[in-house]
Amino acid sequence: MTLTDWNALAQLFYNVTGGIAALGTVGAAIYAARIYKSNSRLERARWASSLYEKFYERQELKKVRDALDCDAGTKQVDALVAMEDSDFTDYLNFFEYVAFLKHREQLKLEEVQDLFGYYLGCLSRHAGVHAYIRRNGYERLDELLNAEALK
Repeated sequence: MTLTDWNALAQLFYNVTGGIAALGTVGAAIYAARIYKSNSRLERARWASSLYEKFYERQELKKVRDALDCDAGTKQVDALVAMEDSDFTDYLNFFEYVAFLKHREQLKLEEVQDLFGYYLGCLSRHAGVHAYIRRNGYERLDELLNAEALK
């Protein structure tokens, strides 16, 4: 074998190993993306589970939840808004936090709707409550309530 043959063989070896390395890098990137997606889904499930438990276990949230689960325009809801009771503001703060997590993409809109869509609808149903939300700095919650998907 001549020196030219050895150079051609070395060049071929270099090209093949470079191609294999490139394929390995692409494979590793695809694998990392799958792991990231799986971990993101798992983390969102943890957030959703934690929020779900808190929402249904906290007694003060249950009282407000029951009060808002009625027809629009009731005196009970008007009184709740007028008194600005800490249970009421805790309830709104809970949903402001949910809206924040959705905004930060820790939760998807679909997940928020699946877990809390009915109760977000209850907030929207009462004009006085919705006006209170707009007036008192619950921007993310207002944005969530106005989302087209919740209509």
